[in-house]
This record gives sequence, structure tokens and C-alpha cells, in this order.
Amino acid sequence: MVSKGKSHWIKTLKQILFVLAALFLINWLSSIYYVRWDWSSEKRYSLSDESKTLLKSVNDEIFFNVYLEGDFPAGFMRLKQKTKEMLNEFQAYNKNIRFRFINPNQEKDNNKRNQLYQELIDKGLTQTDLQVKTKDGLKQQLIFPGAIVSHNMNELPMDLLKTQLGVPPEAVLNNSIQSLEFSIASAIKRLINKTKPDIAFLKGHGELGREFIADITEALTKDYRLNEVEILGNPKSLIENFGTDSMQPKYATIIIAKPEKVFTEADKYVIDQYIMIGGKILWLIDPVDASMDSLKNNQSIMAISKYLNLDDQLFTYGVRLKNNLIMDLNSRKIPLRTGQVGTQAKIDFFPWFYFPAIGPQSNHPIVKNLNSISTEFVSSIDPLSKSGIVKTILLSSSNYSRTINTPAIISFDILQSEPDPRFFNQGSQSIAVLLEGEFESVFKNRFSPLSNEFQNSKFLENSVSTQMIVITDGDLIKNQLHRTQFYPLPLGYDQYTGQTYGNKDFILNAMNYLTDGKGLISLRNRELKLRLLDKAKITKDRIYWQLLNSLVPIMLVILFGIILFMIRRKKYAG
Repeated sequence: MVSKGKSHWIKTLKQILFVLAALFLINWLSSIYYVRWDWSSEKRYSLSDESKTLLKSVNDEIFFNVYLEGDFPAGFMRLKQKTKEMLNEFQAYNKNIRFRFINPNQEKDNNKRNQLYQELIDKGLTQTDLQVKTKDGLKQQLIFPGAIVSHNMNELPMDLLKTQLGVPPEAVLNNSIQSLEFSIASAIKRLINKTKPDIAFLKGHGELGREFIADITEALTKDYRLNEVEILGNPKSLIENFGTDSMQPKYATIIIAKPEKVFTEADKYVIDQYIMIGGKILWLIDPVDASMDSLKNNQSIMAISKYLNLDDQLFTYGVRLKNNLIMDLNSRKIPLRTGQVGTQAKIDFFPWFYFPAIGPQSNHPIVKNLNSISTEFVSSIDPLSKSGIVKTILLSSSNYSRTINTPAIISFDILQSEPDPRFFNQGSQSIAVLLEGEFESVFKNRFSPLSNEFQNSKFLENSVSTQMIVITDGDLIKNQLHRTQFYPLPLGYDQYTGQTYGNKDFILNAMNYLTDGKGLISLRNRELKLRLLDKAKITKDRIYWQLLNSLVPIMLVILFGIILFMIRRKKYAG
């Protein structure tokens, strides 16, 4: 007869073996069927379908060296933790994603540390100065909130902190966390992408010179094969197999950057038919002729309408460019000489109302959470009601805006007195519009302006579904030149104030959307709610919560021990 004690141990052993078998089965099943559950309301721990599809194409190791290790304030510690969680999520779907976190400040030797700093800057990472609390007081610390991502013999920088002018630090960090999946997925796509779409800058109408688009050109070449194209009335410049049933765009997207000369009807016709077969266009048009170079050399200038012969074409597609200039209280500052101090000129900065600093308000993925956009002598744009066309306002001035119609005199005299907000009462003015849908040809029911060689070619009255973006500021894509050495500066960087605006990101996002559709850029719509603690309440109830967090776990352990002891005593007493 088996003793009672021995029977109890056999029963316990069976239970242990059953649990081990169950764990083994679960582990075996998890190695075959990959399942993850995300119970958060915003699905913050889940990858999008776009990222999962991208990861299926990763066949070689991609390594992330993340420079977010060290003693940081709470906000940056959160960014570090969320970055690690997101990389873990990517790695869970593809083991070729590898990463490590590095502290660039741990090097004790100053020369070696400074050399590392310079290497990271040369590779494209952005530095940030932090004030960190230590036991000895506040300490200045240089950090690089970003990563160097490498694949085979290629590498690229990835900034994790998305700066935004005038936005509270907590919101900036939260927006940066929201952008993590997009940033990581974009870096992966750029490294593994073997075929780049063809895009082109249009030439032949006085568009911006190469020195003024140098920075955006360099940025675009990382994702696209970049070309320059002059139409000269030849449809084959933009259209493959022109005049046949197999016509297709020669370039995925073309950029028209601040033209100064009139477009011929033949060139307009070619652009129109390019759109009809699905071509995409980024228009950057100045409806008004006004220049700071002219103003610096004169007491005042006359701003006049610029005739480019594009009004009827853009009107047909769904927008009207207005012959005015926007003045906005929320504007960029410019340096002006106000006197002399010894032998040195005295320079002061004044808000120049003709240079609106546009804070994107739309939640569209092209502009969501972007830094302010710098503009110069920008006009307003009216979206029109057109059947089959969906219009989205991407950029608009602040509510404290007004417009002046041309011709108009522009002078620095307006800076001699404080602006009266009552005059800036016309509300927000649109300056960038996304148009999507099936467009009607501007040459419908009109004769073809092409040469005899192309007169009998096939003509399309309506487009397939396509997109275009129309912006009433040609300078939005224009980088500054260094004021003494004349080399190109980064797009969006203002050498006079030291501010960096979001122009480059805006153009890159716009091109991404036009060329790639609603692919990875849709990840920029991801939204994580910013749940901030009440600092006043924390300070007030600090002792209470410290005691609660310290004593409650101990009490629970003691209570659990007492209950377990009583159960065991009752069991063996019987």
C-alpha cells in the first residue's frame, strides 16, 4: 500500500511534469507560429502592415548603432526606452535587425571623445546640448539622439529627435516617439532599395540654379535617380512611347522650382499630357515678383504680378493662385543695420512680416509634427471645387495674417513702429494644397500646340488617378548660400538667426508621398497620446506615494505568506 506522503509527492511530480510539457509545447508552437498581442489603445507596441511587408525583404544584417546610452533626463530616458522597444519589435519580425546602444560620452580621453563627436557630426548626426543634474549640480552634456544604420558597405544617419520651433519639450519628445517606426522603416528601405524611381527638375523657364537646390538635390539622390529635363515642346521629354496606347511617365515625379519665364503652350501641353497618364508634379510657383536682393539695394521696391502663363492650367486642375502677398505676425526675423558702434556696424533683428514662419497644423502625413516652414514673399492660394478632385490644405499662415494685392510697394519703413494686430485680421491663408484624383485636361476642346511632327498623336482628355502639390512660394525649396564664401547651406537653415526650419523634411515627405503613394509615409499618422503627470500633485503627495510604493508590496508579501501558512496547516492537520 502506497503511503499518503509518497502519494502526495507522486501527484506533485505529475503536476510538475505536466507544466513542463505544457511549457515545451507552447515554446515549440511559438517557434512555428509567430503571435504577439498588443492591448494598448493606440496599438503602440504593434508594427504596421507596411513595416512587416518591408521586413520580409530584409535578407542581410542591418545594424543600428544607437547613441542614446547614458544618464539623461526623464524625457530622453523615455525616448531611449521607446527606441529600444521599437527596435526589439522590428527584430522580433526579422532576426537580421541588430542593434546596440552606445554612450559617446564614456570615453575619458578628451581628444578621443572629441574625435568621436566629430565623426558622428561628419556622418550626419545632429548634436544636442543638455543640462543634466548631478550630485555636483548642473552639468552641460553633449548628446547625439540618433543612430548610424549600416547594411553591407553602406551606412546612413538617422535622427531620432524631431525638433519643432515653439513646441514644448514634452510634446517634441512625444512626437519624436510617434515617428520612431517611420524613421526606422525609412532607414531600412533606403538601405535595401535596389531600384530608385526616376524624378526630374524641370529646366528651361528660369527655374532655380543648381547652387540654390544643391542641398535638396543631395538629399533626394539618396532615394531617387535625379535628372534635369527641358521640354522644348517635345512630348518625348516627359512621356515614354508618346502617341501610343502604352504611354507612361518617363519620370515618377517632376519638380517645377520657381520658374521666372513664360511657359509656351507647347510646354504646357506636354506637362498636361504627362499628368493625364499619371505623372506627378510638385509645383513651387511665385505668383508675385518680389526680391530681397532688390530691396537691399533700394529704399523700396514695387511688387508686381508675375506672368508665367500657368493660371489657366492650374485653374483647370483645381487651384487659383492669387496675385497678392501674405503678411503674417508669426514671421521670420531678418538682420538690419541700425547704427554704428565704433568701427562695427550695429545689427538688430526684426520680424519681417513678408516671410511667414508656417507652423503646420494639418494631420496629413506629409506635414504632421514637422518643424516650422520658412517662406519668402508667399501668396495665397484658393482651392476650387472640381468634380473628382480631393483637396487637402498642407500649409497655411497663422490666424494673424493679412494680404496686400499687387502692385504694392514694399519697404523697410513698416519696421519703424510696432505692428498693430488689428490690421492682421484676415485669418489663415492657404499656401500649399495637395490635389488628388482624376484631372481634366486644360487642352480639352482646344487645338494641339505641338509641332507638325506630333499633330496626329493620341490625346487624353482626362487623367488616370494621380496627385500634385501646388505651393505659392518658389523659395521654399531654395537653400541659402554662405554670405562670404558662397557655398550652399542646408535647406531650411537660416545663417543669420541660426534657426533650422523644416523645409527639407517637407520637400522630402512631399516627394515620398507623390512618388511612393501612401506607403511608409502613412506611418507618420501614428499617434500616441501624451500622458503627462501632474507635477504639482506629485510634489504635494510625494511622501504618500513613496510610502505606498514601499509598504504595500511588503504587506502583500506578508499577507500572502500568512494565507499560505494557514492553508498548509489546515491541509496537513486533516
